[in-house]
Amino acid sequence: MDLRIFTEPQQGASYDTLLTVAKATEDLGFDAFFRSDHYLRMGSVDGLPGPTDAWITLAGLARETKRIRLGTLMTAGTFRLPGVLAIQVAQVDQMSGGRVELGLGAGWFEEEHKAYGIPFPKEKFARLEEQLAVVTGLWATEVGETFSYDGTYYQFTDSPALPKPAQRKVPVLIGGHGATRTPRLTAQYADEFNIPFASVEDTERQFGRVRAAAEKEGRAADDLVYSNALVVCVGKDDAEVARRAAALGREVEELKANGLAGSPAEVVDKIGRYAAVGSSRIYLQMMDLDDLDHLELISSQVQSQLS
Repeated sequence: MDLRIFTEPQQGASYDTLLTVAKATEDLGFDAFFRSDHYLRMGSVDGLPGPTDAWITLAGLARETKRIRLGTLMTAGTFRLPGVLAIQVAQVDQMSGGRVELGLGAGWFEEEHKAYGIPFPKEKFARLEEQLAVVTGLWATEVGETFSYDGTYYQFTDSPALPKPAQRKVPVLIGGHGATRTPRLTAQYADEFNIPFASVEDTERQFGRVRAAAEKEGRAADDLVYSNALVVCVGKDDAEVARRAAALGREVEELKANGLAGSPAEVVDKIGRYAAVGSSRIYLQMMDLDDLDHLELISSQVQSQLS
């Protein structure tokens, strides 16, 4: 089971804070550092000092880290034109020496679009489908050849399709709970399917849909990586679990029901239940980015039991 660290910087984090967490992620032996792609805080937090851009952040981290994978859960398709996104991700992949992964979603948080003057189109999923075709098509075009595309929302004429990523193929992640279109797009374009904040039962059901869609597309279902994103709250005793839950503004029992919470043994057991339904990777949503002791505990007491 791969454990990856997943952050939500829109809730309040500077680049320096993210750099500290990313370096701890690397030093403590985790597989990857991922971040959300949002420009507006959610809930009652103040969000200070303000939003950081996902791909600018990852570009900085690409030069400041050496081993960990870097990526987004999920880049909002509404934020960037697909040609620009393909250039950005390819450049960050070059800057990292080939350690980047692209999670791409349709975008959903209307309030952040209003707050920063970003168009919020109605036909977001149809645009996402074209974005996936464009980004992967640009990267797949051989050097010296050109890329053209005539879609409903995006048109390209004789693009040189440069620059290329360092990796021959940047892994693409698609995620969500959608029963039909999401599995189909995953089967067509993705290397990994991620389901966020889902129960074991819902995870098993959605993985089954994606596996069926992959086989319908002519792919082996096992060609895909299947993963979860879950909030994490681990403590060496009940008091520490309660303290960390309170820092998140949540109840311990609710976290145990809907995430990975409790003692290291409880969390290892819960992870095992996800592994049993096909998950091989978990993105641990870390909400308190100042609590590096939490990361160390997960590394020494949870990750050590899974390797």
